[in-house]
Amino acid sequence: MQELNKKLQELSLLKPDLHGKDFLLTWENSLDNLKAVMLVAEILQILHRHKKPFRIFDSGLAISIFRDNSTRTRFSFASAVNALGLGLSELDEVKSQIAHGETVKETATMISFLTEVIGIRDDMYPGEGHTYMKEVADAVSESFRNGVLAQRPTLVNLQCDLDHPTQSMSDLLKLKDYFGGWEALRGKKIAMSWAYSPSYGKPLSVPQGVINLMTRFGMDVVLAHPEGYDLQPDTLTSAKAFAKVSGGSFTLVNSMQEAFSDADVVYPKSWAPMAVMQQRTQLLKQSDTKGLVDLEQHCLTENKRHQDWECTQEMMKLTKGGKGLYEHCLPADISGVSCVHGEVAKTVFERYKLHTYQQAGYKPFVIASMILNSKIQDTAAQLKSFL
Repeated sequence: MQELNKKLQELSLLKPDLHGKDFLLTWENSLDNLKAVMLVAEILQILHRHKKPFRIFDSGLAISIFRDNSTRTRFSFASAVNALGLGLSELDEVKSQIAHGETVKETATMISFLTEVIGIRDDMYPGEGHTYMKEVADAVSESFRNGVLAQRPTLVNLQCDLDHPTQSMSDLLKLKDYFGGWEALRGKKIAMSWAYSPSYGKPLSVPQGVINLMTRFGMDVVLAHPEGYDLQPDTLTSAKAFAKVSGGSFTLVNSMQEAFSDADVVYPKSWAPMAVMQQRTQLLKQSDTKGLVDLEQHCLTENKRHQDWECTQEMMKLTKGGKGLYEHCLPADISGVSCVHGEVAKTVFERYKLHTYQQAGYKPFVIASMILNSKIQDTAAQLKSFL
């Protein structure tokens, strides 16, 4: 337990402001908040490995709202809330009264009477997901203030149109472990690169989350994508500002080779152009089926122009010493496995497979940590009580 005590000591030196707060965007949180969430996640992971329970609830619900498909995040949320002592119920909007016109404000309160946490994934449409989460947050706050709810549920962002905080913090924890601490990350080059996919419409929140978190920790972040595959402008502005404060750097290039060159870490991941996602949103609102089909075909054709944006063995040789670390949020489009031609060659993925699994393995603990930090004021004392 020496490692655990060391992390508890490090936690005691921080001054986080997480109690009673939702966790929606990493860039809304201080460095102490981010470090506290990740340190508590590491501590919970150690407790789990030593078969030490970390329940903080005797009863209550956790509600998940998934407006997009999910495997890792869905089961990470379920396992996190179960470990904390909560039952899980997933809101199926099709089977609820939402299908009959029930408002977001009404739904938010109706699902929250004995609810301690609400996890939401709403990542597909620019301008929609984060706005929806804020609407839910405002609704439960109003009901709590007026005595309708005995407790205010904590909201956790399980991915929105802007950020995927549980993912990017899991990514960072893998890097911290791999390189040996926060300070060891300073000056390390990470290439957040677009990669080819035989599908379209993948959210922007993973690359946006990565560039805005890694720049907070002094890393040299390079964002690479073909012309036209832009992210949301505000997220680029904030990444530049974070890099300036931390002493890191943020660079935008249009070459995968340039991004991979001498990189310590590569993160090749497909996403749809911002303009495409905005157009898709409008077509969906108009129920324009033909327009959606035409847009998909146009985008798939455009993607095919960039099939050379693939993480191959030759590309990995460009990384520092040919030994750069490969990261991915999963599932990856693996050439010759999940598709004919995709984001990453089978040989590369197999080489780094266990690393990506470890990367994903932090997520249940990150989610549990976000909830615990929101519900417990003295987290260090609570964690010591689990020993």
